[in-house]
Amino acid sequence: GDLDKVVNLLLSLSGRLARVESALGSLGPHASAEDKVALREKRQLLAAQLEDAKELKEHVGRREEAVGAMVARYLPAEQLQDYRHFVKMKSALIAEQRELEEKIKLGQEQLRCLRESL
Repeated sequence: GDLDKVVNLLLSLSGRLARVESALGSLGPHASAEDKVALREKRQLLAAQLEDAKELKEHVGRREEAVGAMVARYLPAEQLQDYRHFVKMKSALIAEQRELEEKIKLGQEQLRCLRESL
């Protein structure tokens, strides 16, 4: 459960940070100084939060290793291998699910914009 939450947090923060950096990059020369400052502050905050989330992931990773060592004492080799594969794939599948959700969201937004332009 913690792994799910931390991976989702990392993906969410990195996505938000990317959007803020994109917004900063797309600001024209006529953008107000207030907008630039606000976006820069938001970028700094998100970058700090992302670093904190990375530390959380490391902590969860260490805890996962400790649990894995404990589980290794009780499971036969085949089941232990299945357990390790499950844990490894879970993070990858969460990231893939999040990416697909973002693509669906983007597609829906593009479809909405196309309908409005007609």
